[in-house]
Amino acid sequence: MKRAMLIVNPSSGKEEAVDYVEEIEAILKDKGYEVKVSQTEKELDAMKYCQNACRDEFDLVVSLGGDGTLNETINGMVDQTHRPLLGIVPLGTVNDFARALNIPLEPKKAVDVLRSDRSKKVDIGRFNDRYFVNIVAVGALAEATYEVSPEQKTKFGPLAYAMEGLKTLAGDTGYPLKIEYGDKTWEGESFLFLAALTNSTAGLENLSPQAEVNDGLLHCYVIKNVNLVRLATIVSSILRGNLKDQSDVEYFTAQNLEITSSENLVTNVDGEEGDSLPVSIHVKPSHIDVIVE
Repeated sequence: MKRAMLIVNPSSGKEEAVDYVEEIEAILKDKGYEVKVSQTEKELDAMKYCQNACRDEFDLVVSLGGDGTLNETINGMVDQTHRPLLGIVPLGTVNDFARALNIPLEPKKAVDVLRSDRSKKVDIGRFNDRYFVNIVAVGALAEATYEVSPEQKTKFGPLAYAMEGLKTLAGDTGYPLKIEYGDKTWEGESFLFLAALTNSTAGLENLSPQAEVNDGLLHCYVIKNVNLVRLATIVSSILRGNLKDQSDVEYFTAQNLEITSSENLVTNVDGEEGDSLPVSIHVKPSHIDVIVE
């Protein structure tokens, strides 16, 4: 019999995650799986459970929780000798990875996707010694998102990140960055640098519309040190999906990046605080297989 592990964060989705467990178990048993349910209690539990599922050669792992639970689950799967099929039931605030894969954000509809026999291989990004599925950001706007509280995320959703980020704009701060990719180098002052794996970031599905989940590329945007008027235009261009066409934005694609700065800059990785510069980033193409509609 095939085996599936359901990794459940009971505090996700306004503490509604456990309400879906019985239905998911029924669906998976109908598909021939023996189901093990593992509930997280603390940070890194999801990663540990997924590592165990890989070691024991489970056929399927389902992440039932928010972006943090999914990120941990994927971190537990990447580079393992055996990598199970991944199912996603998104219960977070933003759910960028689910958006990029067109997995429904309404939990009951996402649960129904687990009935599907279709799957899609997707890229994973390596960031120093950790992994990400959506984006790496460097700059004042990236750092500002750490100030978003759980209460703000619950009340305002993806808008909470934009609201907190706008508080930094009046400072008009640029940072010296050096970005090496392939045999090329970009060096100069940057207000914000973004390296996107998918089209959806902070709930904005037009940030990088040309990005595909399995194109093997990082889609990179250097937003130069611009004034508030130009910055307003750039924000508008993000909403319209043509950020790369702005004169104050340098756009390029890469498979590998080395980012350094003469200043002490920290990074934002999938919405969480990352390492300080310097950092190395590269793409692991089509590395995991995800159930899709």
